[in-house]
Amino acid sequence: MTPSQPYLIRAMYDWIVDNEMTPHILVEASDQVQVPREFVEDDKIVLNIGPMAVQALELGQDAISFEARFAGKTISIRIPVKYVSAIYARENGQGMMFPEGDDSPPEEGPAKSERPHLQVVK
Repeated sequence: MTPSQPYLIRAMYDWIVDNEMTPHILVEASDQVQVPREFVEDDKIVLNIGPMAVQALELGQDAISFEARFAGKTISIRIPVKYVSAIYARENGQGMMFPEGDDSPPEEGPAKSERPHLQVVK
């Protein structure tokens, strides 16, 4: 299966914006992340990705990209999805955190008898 993180980020983004809040992402600022380094603290950066703060936002399967202004200068941002640690609403902190690294499936899954059974709860 494909990684779930890009789908969860898009869903949380929509939920936050639909509730008239401001979506922020916490990003691990590795070498593969294209962000303004002068705003990185402790190898992390928090970015406002709300509709009023960015232009050309793309919440893609592999990366998040957009343009934003930093200190009056427009900068192109590109973040591989696996470096997004969290997405949350600035106003109340509600959102979702993600484990470090990608969420690709393990090479060998559990035996059929060991797999969890899902139940629909009403």
